[in-house]
Amino acid sequence: MPALALLQLSPRPSALPLLLPAIAAAEGAWLSWRRHDYDWKAYWASLGDAFGRGLLRPLIGSGVIGPLLLLVARWRIADIAMDHWWQWALLFLGQEFCYYWMHRADHRVHWFWLNHSVHHSPNQFNLASAYRLGWTAQITAGGVFFAPLVWLGFPVRRVLAALSLNLLYQFWLHTELIGKLPRPFEFVLNTPAHHRVHHASNPEYLDCNYGGMLIVFDRLFGTFRAERSDAPLRYGLVEPLRSHNPLKIALHAWRDMFGQLRRTCGWRERMRVVFGPPGKIVAR
Repeated sequence: MPALALLQLSPRPSALPLLLPAIAAAEGAWLSWRRHDYDWKAYWASLGDAFGRGLLRPLIGSGVIGPLLLLVARWRIADIAMDHWWQWALLFLGQEFCYYWMHRADHRVHWFWLNHSVHHSPNQFNLASAYRLGWTAQITAGGVFFAPLVWLGFPVRRVLAALSLNLLYQFWLHTELIGKLPRPFEFVLNTPAHHRVHHASNPEYLDCNYGGMLIVFDRLFGTFRAERSDAPLRYGLVEPLRSHNPLKIALHAWRDMFGQLRRTCGWRERMRVVFGPPGKIVAR
């Protein structure tokens, strides 16, 4: 498939490059008017992250993900035509299931955390943090978790479109302006209340609430946690990143990992640094 087609296959989490920052700015203006200490430098840093990602996209393209998914598609065991409602329902549930495990790996495997840590670097929780997604996702290749859907026969474009809708849904989750929703919604859907807990860096809140649009897989696999009244949420990394430099934000975890590798002896330990859980130097 031509390179241009591969570029078109890559998911586009910043699908609304003008509207989303405008909505985030409106939230910041509202909070500032209400005399909240809104971090405008972090807002511009998140915008810089999105801008840098856009500049790098033509250079990185789909990374290894596009070719990998196309290769898997050649060995698919079926062809799902997507001409029945239940096929779309299965794609939705399958995409949610794969997203849950990808997101869990983002937090538990250092290699995937290298890029995902960027998303958790803001020390405030607001809409601007939703599109701070890092520059190296196509290198760390977390999209490999969606290969089983392609192998089963779902079209590559449909899988990536479902992922894009998942990421777009999550934009509104990144705010403190929305409280808890009615219990049936909170039980099934991922909501701002659940996602606030996911972004907290308190020890009691680490590594939980991985769902995209749904929270049911967290409940099923024991990774769901609700906010505790005795533990106010503290956002950001365990070891806070104070920089507002988009370049440092995008690459700080890579720098720290290479520093760990220089101080590590033996290939077994080096493999643990790269593919084990994020360690003390690179906060989870």
